[in-house]
Amino acid sequence: MTYIVKDECIKCKLTDCVEVCPVNCFYEGENMLVINPDECIDCGVCEPECPIDAIVSDVDYNKEDKNKWLEVNDKYSKIWPNITKKKDPYPENDKYKNIKDKFEKHFSKNGAK
Repeated sequence: MTYIVKDECIKCKLTDCVEVCPVNCFYEGENMLVINPDECIDCGVCEPECPIDAIVSDVDYNKEDKNKWLEVNDKYSKIWPNITKKKDPYPENDKYKNIKDKFEKHFSKNGAK
């Protein structure tokens, strides 16, 4: 079991979750965060900290979406920089909070600058 960051984080990138992670397993992309599934200790403290419900346990998520988001989290946590401190959210994050299916239209493969 691990926790995964999913679609809701894209173009919001709220970092409340980062500060509570005891093992620093969050990685920062240009417009979202991911969790390294190999480093996550499944403690779950990050999940309630996310105000937009972008973090879920892979056990509680449907199989098709779980596989997609596990792959995204695993792949990009290996190439994006680690983040350990809370930062300002993505600019204009309020505008993107309620948009569905952001991955296809708004996901960026770029790491944080």
